[in-house]
Amino acid sequence: MKILIFYFSGTGNTEKVAKAYADALAANGACVISESLPEAENKLADIDFDSYDLLGFGYPIHAFNAPANLLTLAEKLPKFAQSKRAFIFKTSGEPVRMSDVSSLKLIKTLRKHNVQVTNEYQYVMPYNIIFRHSDRMAYRMWNVAQKVIPIDCAQILEGTPHSVKRMFMGGLLAWFLRIEHWGARFNGKRYKVNKDCIRCGYCVRVCPTKNITIDEKGKFRFGNRCLMCMRCAFGCPKAAIEIGLFKSWKVNGAYSFDKPAADDLPQADKHANYCKKAYNRYFAAAEDKIRSAENKP
Repeated sequence: MKILIFYFSGTGNTEKVAKAYADALAANGACVISESLPEAENKLADIDFDSYDLLGFGYPIHAFNAPANLLTLAEKLPKFAQSKRAFIFKTSGEPVRMSDVSSLKLIKTLRKHNVQVTNEYQYVMPYNIIFRHSDRMAYRMWNVAQKVIPIDCAQILEGTPHSVKRMFMGGLLAWFLRIEHWGARFNGKRYKVNKDCIRCGYCVRVCPTKNITIDEKGKFRFGNRCLMCMRCAFGCPKAAIEIGLFKSWKVNGAYSFDKPAADDLPQADKHANYCKKAYNRYFAAAEDKIRSAENKP
């Protein structure tokens, strides 16, 4: 089976999941090509879609929706003469039920191109905005994802559908929250660099929409194409970027996904009770899935 995966990753979480998908699918004999945005959009015209049996789409959830650039890519797909089967994987900082509706617009758009989504999965990964998870929690999230992803990929290859339950009126709420796509562009123009900036140009190089420029006088300019993916602020070596109206929500620096030493003291986490029931439910369901797979004859 030949599989083509398109994905967008702001600060690396979805990219980690996308690579784990590619590895798990390949381990089961599939030929996998993985394309990331924004580069993938420039290759669409050259892709021989007829040679692929299955399509995949991965994204981080933005305000309970798929990011604007992935929706744009879906709009640019050709209309297939024969139906294509597809799967979706998505990442989010919390496993709340509202996240289940995040793919509705994407699924609707794909359907217009004769692409049928049969499988959809969500993985909890650490926040890059709002607050910082502890490294212990980041490790736990990634450890669980690494165990669950091969199980989900086997399900995809077996042709066993997997859908998510949509909450009542969730589609309407997701439609309303897509105002975030406009809001990101509005807020992105209000990004600033502070006095700690060393003019290294990192933010200019990594911005997926080329929204950041430096003029001949060394002044930074932020345009109106921002996705609020947080790549620039999260990876800035000096934490010098202020993210407009949401500067108090900024999270800086990569997480360590390494296993904590056994004798490490638990890290203080002032957000330990945030969505606690939802996290417990997510981890319990994942552990049940792992046990079931281990006991499968």
